[in-house]
Amino acid sequence: MGSLSDIYSRLPESMDDLPAPPNAEAVAEADFRARHWLSPIRGPLKPGSDEHKRALAEMFRETFNPYKPSVIDWPKLDPETLHRVTSLPIWDIAVQTEGKARLRMAAYARLVTDPDVKDAISRNAWEENRHKEVLSKMVAAYNIPMAPEPPYIEPKDVEWAYLVTGFSECVDSFFAFGMFELAKRSGYFPEALTDTFEPIMQEECRHILLFANWLAWYRAVMPWWRRPFFEAKVWAVWGFLAYERMSLARTVDDSGEVHTQDNNFTVTGTKEVTNIQISLPDFMELCLEEDDRRFAGYDPRLLRPTTTPAIARVIRNAGRVWEFASGIFKANGKKAA
Repeated sequence: MGSLSDIYSRLPESMDDLPAPPNAEAVAEADFRARHWLSPIRGPLKPGSDEHKRALAEMFRETFNPYKPSVIDWPKLDPETLHRVTSLPIWDIAVQTEGKARLRMAAYARLVTDPDVKDAISRNAWEENRHKEVLSKMVAAYNIPMAPEPPYIEPKDVEWAYLVTGFSECVDSFFAFGMFELAKRSGYFPEALTDTFEPIMQEECRHILLFANWLAWYRAVMPWWRRPFFEAKVWAVWGFLAYERMSLARTVDDSGEVHTQDNNFTVTGTKEVTNIQISLPDFMELCLEEDDRRFAGYDPRLLRPTTTPAIARVIRNAGRVWEFASGIFKANGKKAA
């Protein structure tokens, strides 16, 4: 185990070069293994311990799915559904985000000296690149107009870039879980299309599970004198993400047309992926339920991301109180009238 080049010696540069599944049973088995994992190590998995470190690396390695989301037969869409897909304001930023994530994780993996952690983060980089390939193939299949990709430049502060990517995935994946389930329930998009993206959703769950446990391990093994600066950097990352989520991303395509994309689409874009009316508290509840469901198959001793779910609970509870209070005010207003 070790460097990214070692990983690429076992996992090919392109997902097209992965071995084809021998049969449908192998695909189903790999999909099940990707969603369920229990460490054979007995006892607690304390962050900073060799047992915890080995478990996080083994989880990520053993839950790798070689077939999904690599094997894709893009479904033919009717004109109305095709318009819904192509008009979503996310594809430019989605492709670029995966490209940056792969680069940042590969750059950080080179700095890691522990072989188990290096192996896991290098594999994460490979999977981010696979996500980019999947999205690029979908864009080509449906002729979605795209702005030219910017050059992917290795970050100067590699740790900062890795933290931004990791925490960003924790936020975006949490809300994407709920949005994706809402789209499935509504039938707004065909089942064949949502089934195609289902493995990507679960793979994102694995990614943030790895990040949460890496973060706990990293904090535990860090020298005490580095901890204050690191925690300040973490707070700065959260501040940067909050600012980023309040802004719009603008790109220009080959014809000079400006594309404006919402950096906070996973929270604000429910109306664009479903015809179901849902309140903000109910959406937060759905995200929490989906978050629990996707993590349920993994060893409960591994840590889960907690910050975004905690914020969602606050929003849900505050929304419930507001709905209750508004109902009372409206009822009293009708009586007075």
